[in-house]
Amino acid sequence: MFVKIFLTVVFLGLMLFIGFYSRKHARSVDGFVLGGRTVGPWLTAFAYGTSYFSAVVFVGYAGQFGWKYGISSTWIGVGNAVIGSLLAWLVLGRRTKLMTQHIESRTMPDFFGTRFMSQGLRVTASVIAFVFLIPYTAGVYKGISTLFEMGFGISYEYCVVIMAILTAVYVILGGYKATAMNDFVQGIIMLFGIITVIAAVINNQGGLTTAIDKMAQIPSDTDPAVNGSLASLFGPDPWNLLGVVILTSLGTWGLPQMVGKFYSITDEKAIHRGTVISTIFALIVAGGCYFLGGFGRLFGTPPMLPNGKLDFDSIVPSMLVTLPDFIIALVVLLVLSASMSTLASLVLTSSSTMTLDLIYRDKKSLPGEVQEGSIDDEVSEKVEHRKVVVMRVLIVFFIVISLMIALNPPTFIAQLMGISWGALAGAFLAPFMLGLYWRRVTTAAVWACFVWGVGLTVINMLIGNPINPINCGAIAMVGGFPVVWLVSLITPRLPQSFTDQIFKCYQ
Repeated sequence: MFVKIFLTVVFLGLMLFIGFYSRKHARSVDGFVLGGRTVGPWLTAFAYGTSYFSAVVFVGYAGQFGWKYGISSTWIGVGNAVIGSLLAWLVLGRRTKLMTQHIESRTMPDFFGTRFMSQGLRVTASVIAFVFLIPYTAGVYKGISTLFEMGFGISYEYCVVIMAILTAVYVILGGYKATAMNDFVQGIIMLFGIITVIAAVINNQGGLTTAIDKMAQIPSDTDPAVNGSLASLFGPDPWNLLGVVILTSLGTWGLPQMVGKFYSITDEKAIHRGTVISTIFALIVAGGCYFLGGFGRLFGTPPMLPNGKLDFDSIVPSMLVTLPDFIIALVVLLVLSASMSTLASLVLTSSSTMTLDLIYRDKKSLPGEVQEGSIDDEVSEKVEHRKVVVMRVLIVFFIVISLMIALNPPTFIAQLMGISWGALAGAFLAPFMLGLYWRRVTTAAVWACFVWGVGLTVINMLIGNPINPINCGAIAMVGGFPVVWLVSLITPRLPQSFTDQIFKCYQ
């Protein structure tokens, strides 16, 4: 217990020190939200990866999908690395950096408002982002507190509150710069931790070959008469496994807290280096998490919940509870690192969106244009300070709401994330990505995709989830592309001169 407490206190002390150190970078809006757009490739890549993977993955997804699909759940981690990191950086990185800097966009709702000439889109996108980031944040709280309860014997409620306070302090103090610097430290802990934990767990089962042989003897839930599917290449249910891969990999392309990392990176050379770093990070962390979760059935059946379903969120903690104290301390730091980085990214994204896109909606002109009454060129220091203060207040507000859900979570971690990612990426992914590449995307098409993504997710939830929230989220994301394409073909296009000015940044 001394080792666990000592390491955790040192870790949290370092996080707070970085928050205090970064205060000088958080005095302006650009500094607080984007780190002044001067964040290098290593910090950006680690910020992307640590925001991507949290306790939601390590506890919720690794446990639940490792139980369902066995060792084949490792494909989810591979998909996260290839689609969610490598392709995301290749397809979105450069164009996002150039266009958002050209139109002076600081948030994803701000991008929609400027790119498609609609303040209504900007306001609606900010509301969608704020509302649907909350269940994701609650899922992160739930995952980290489950591990803390196992490692320290501290009540779940106390864990949730402590994590919320600590995250709020260093984000409020240092903004994005503090978040990125902390993400780098946390990322190193995650890389070292996941490799150590996998080695310890597999060794506890007699080695890799023995563990796989044991998995091959366990019958699957879909066909109990057949053994071996949980140790096979594609598992007992490859189609539903594909749905999880799509949701968790493609979903990052439409999440405000993930895409925002491309806004702040230094330059195009940094994007190339960040692509490689981010992909390797994702392959080790995500691939390792799901590979570990794939052996969950070797550690016994998880307890039953009052509703008669298995408590999937307890699977990974049950795998780790028998490990030596030092390894448990490392696991706690691993999940703490992953979760605090994700929480910081979520609360910063939510507060900046609400402040800049709802409370202070500055009228903007494109570079080279003059617009009477525009204040973006010379915003007074007093107004800048006021905006930063409002963002800090909203960080507290957002955390409090998330805490209320986390203290009484309505469902499994995986389902909380499915609802959040389905609505956000279902609404934002297609219009954002196509808006970077295709001049023909219309304002009406963006509205249609907002209705599609949010409507499908909410209706499915209200009628009792006849479609699994994970699969529903995947459908919402992929379905957004034909929606935007078809509606754009039949609705009035934006003025040619306007789109030419927007796309001038790529020349």
